[in-house]
Amino acid sequence: MRKGERTLSHANAAAAHADAHRTSTGLSHNKLLMWTFLASDCMFFGSLIMTYMVYRGRSLNGPYPDDVFNIPFTSVSAAVLLLSSLTMVLALSALQRGKIKVFRVWILATALLGLLFLGGQYYEFTEFSHLGLGLGTNVFGSSFFVLTGIHGTHVGLGIIWLLTLFAFSFRGLVRQDNAEKVEIAGLYWHFVDIVWIVIFTFVYLLPY
Repeated sequence: MRKGERTLSHANAAAAHADAHRTSTGLSHNKLLMWTFLASDCMFFGSLIMTYMVYRGRSLNGPYPDDVFNIPFTSVSAAVLLLSSLTMVLALSALQRGKIKVFRVWILATALLGLLFLGGQYYEFTEFSHLGLGLGTNVFGSSFFVLTGIHGTHVGLGIIWLLTLFAFSFRGLVRQDNAEKVEIAGLYWHFVDIVWIVIFTFVYLLPY
């Protein structure tokens, strides 16, 4: 069998294998499971955001958002996280085209941008603490730190996932024929970014 025929045979076998693991929705079991998880997580974050909105403006003592928020700084952090969605798309595209070295560059860049966002969040939390705002200071502090802290935890878990994929690519466990692994991680990462857009809008930009 010639090289071209072997490649075609492998491609057909991979396609048949993928079809065998698809559900009636046309999605694979793993991708459907991820969409289900994201739907439940969406409701979870929705409840946290609604809790923040219900109690906003009800703190009896400060500090208040106007006393601690640095909108320009947080805007830069938000832009960094949104940029990581672009690098995630580029990483998946490179892997689907079989360019494993390019994939490694973009997946690592995505993880580093996520780390930069978390660094900005840590700096912000530290500054708030210096200004007298803590988890138990008032209603604003409690709802704010719980909401943004849980989102930051999601970002941290995503970074670990991305770095794991980066490491596995050197062991041949992340390849063009199983790019769905990266696609599923990308779904999670894009979800985390979208949630931050909502949080940034409702928490930072709306008047308190």
